[in-house]
Amino acid sequence: MAIICVLFATLQRITLRGNSLKKIFVLWIIFSFSFLESATGALVDNGDGTVTDTVTGLMWQQVATETMPWRNALIYCDTLGLANHDDWRLPDRNELGTIIDYSKYNPAIDLSIFFKTAPSGYWSSTVYADDTNNAWRVHFYAGHINGSYKLNNHYVRAVRAGHVRSEPVPIPEKIEP
Repeated sequence: MAIICVLFATLQRITLRGNSLKKIFVLWIIFSFSFLESATGALVDNGDGTVTDTVTGLMWQQVATETMPWRNALIYCDTLGLANHDDWRLPDRNELGTIIDYSKYNPAIDLSIFFKTAPSGYWSSTVYADDTNNAWRVHFYAGHINGSYKLNNHYVRAVRAGHVRSEPVPIPEKIEP
């Protein structure tokens, strides 16, 4: 189990009777728990090119694709037929983050389940809110989640089931350079 605690704080210098003190105002604390219990059987190799996460209910494509731009990743997942299922999609950044194993490094994933995983970036379907020419990716070298320009090439790992989106992610006609 990996526990990540992010603390956002601001410092303010206060002077009292000639003494300078620093006072910390906590603005926001986020606890993000990532449970990846592959050693206890949370990840199950289905023997058909898929892996089921029994904690999240997500079914994953076991072996990732070659690299491609974000739009092609959406199309690839939407048209994937694997293990008698045709409802594959590109995972959002939170879903993709559930298979990060922070106890591992280069790559930060369980290679006994997700073998042949490159320690590189993998596309998510989540678009940057401030700049729609960028989308979030998970970098499995150390488990970082950051953004990338949609025309860049990254690996793809499809997912199915789990939480249901209210609307599918639309496939754009083109991405502005």
